[in-house]
Amino acid sequence: MPLTEESELRKQSKVYNDEVMAMVRKMFHWIDEDYDKIPVERAVLSDLQLPGTVLRLPMTYGPGDYAHRLYPYLKRMDDGRPAILIQEDAARWRGPRGYVENVAAAIALAAIAPQAAGRIYNIAEQESFSEQEWARKIAEVAGWKGSIIAIPKEATPAHLRLPYNSAQHWTMSSYRIRHELGFAEAVPLDVALERTIAWERANPPAQLDPKQFDYAAEDLALTAIKRAD
Repeated sequence: MPLTEESELRKQSKVYNDEVMAMVRKMFHWIDEDYDKIPVERAVLSDLQLPGTVLRLPMTYGPGDYAHRLYPYLKRMDDGRPAILIQEDAARWRGPRGYVENVAAAIALAAIAPQAAGRIYNIAEQESFSEQEWARKIAEVAGWKGSIIAIPKEATPAHLRLPYNSAQHWTMSSYRIRHELGFAEAVPLDVALERTIAWERANPPAQLDPKQFDYAAEDLALTAIKRAD
């Protein structure tokens, strides 16, 4: 069931395991063991002198994405790989996504709407695709005809294994901001992906770890899967 604005709040650090949080803290030095956004939300909403609005943002993709969220898939597609392998549990995982222009529009809408004062809003696309479905969406727009294959964790090449717990989906309902403020995406999904793909192709990551694209290991895993079938 999607999380709503009334769902039980939990510390950010409890959503992921220790290994993932170590990676996050390495990327963002201001995040420590006590990182927790809940007290900030409560402080904002409890200030009677300055009514506030809390916006919970999704994984945001699009031009300028510092995380290059589409790039690992897109590079393999542009390199002509016959298949893309995704760890089986991660392939099923669903999380909130949003295109940068649509997310910005939602933020602007909430900032100027008087009725948004004192409210909490989730911002996310209405449909929460699984990781495998998301990769297929990228493939459709990129014009790639290969296969997206979910494989057991023990058969997944080391560089593709993901340490986080994929058993817990992180889907969010954005019904409230749509119903109360009339929000709707101005940029449809296919256009959003077209723009993002064009930007990713023109702006690849400045630093690329070749170990993350170990195609020889991926070929061995793909061959093993075919033999097992």
